[in-house]
Amino acid sequence: QVQLVESGGGQVQPGGSLRLSCAASGRTSSIYRVGWFRQAPGKEREFVGRFTWTTTNTYYGDSVKGRFTISRDNTKNTVFLQMNNLQPEDTAVYYCATREPATDYQNWGQGTQVTVSS
Repeated sequence: QVQLVESGGGQVQPGGSLRLSCAASGRTSSIYRVGWFRQAPGKEREFVGRFTWTTTNTYYGDSVKGRFTISRDNTKNTVFLQMNNLQPEDTAVYYCATREPATDYQNWGQGTQVTVSS
């Protein structure tokens, strides 16, 4: 089992930046991919981006491409989501999740709120 703890959420003005963290513990050797997702009130969960643990390859959803970047601190088993040029439509609870090869995302963090407003 992998335990995930997100942090770094908050309130920011349009055009601002935030960096979210996803700290992984437990069976981190089983992690194949780390995904970031978000869910706004009344909306379905949306894929934000993913990071492949061994290759460090990244992939982003269209709504955040060019603005968000995923990276990892190898020494701390922590994955970051750097969010730039935030807009009100980015307001949501952001979650990180992990998966093993050929499985769905199984382990989820508790989520962190991001609010973009003036």
